[in-house]
Amino acid sequence: MVGPDGQQIGIVPLPEALTIAREADLDLVEVAAQANPPVCRIMDYGKYKYEAAQKAKESRRKASNVSIKEMKYRPKISKGDFDTKTRKVERFLQDGHKVKVTLTFRGREMHHPELGRRILDDVVEAVQDLARVEIFPRVDGRNMTMVLAPDRKAQAARERGARRQAVQAAEMPANSTTSTQTTNSTGSANSTDGQAASAATPPQTVSAAAPPEPSRSTPDSI
Repeated sequence: MVGPDGQQIGIVPLPEALTIAREADLDLVEVAAQANPPVCRIMDYGKYKYEAAQKAKESRRKASNVSIKEMKYRPKISKGDFDTKTRKVERFLQDGHKVKVTLTFRGREMHHPELGRRILDDVVEAVQDLARVEIFPRVDGRNMTMVLAPDRKAQAARERGARRQAVQAAEMPANSTTSTQTTNSTGSANSTDGQAASAATPPQTVSAAAPPEPSRSTPDSI
């Protein structure tokens, strides 16, 4: 028998075990019926059932149904189609799904696997802020496949960067408005000071007197 705090009490007759449980105002619960002798434990059975139900509920809440989406590319895909498909891959990753990227070769394209690898590398580069490569590119018949999985840390870093840029963009107009107002007030103050200085300085009078006549020299008498 096991006590309420987990200590081993030992082999105890059933009547005595029931008496110990009643004295502790607890229940005697058989936890290992197949053992020889069977193992019982003294516990609060109602509390035990409640805690077990809460743990099961928490595990179900944390469990998520992750599915694998697939997106197909071609070695000669146009830029517009590439961007459209890659945006769909980003949405799948943001929703928490894994994405299997499949690139299909046709005809002579099989002789140029580097073209397909280049497309897959471009996909990885485009979603590097959202995902990590779980299964690296490998050739399977006429297909080259890889699997991308959501990267929570990279997504969190991307969200923090986006929020930081939004805050900076919101602060820039306010700073420019304050700077303009400061410039205008400084200009007005300078203009006022100039006007005050002009008013304080008396106008200078220019004399209009005639220039002095040149002195006449008198010749010496002989």
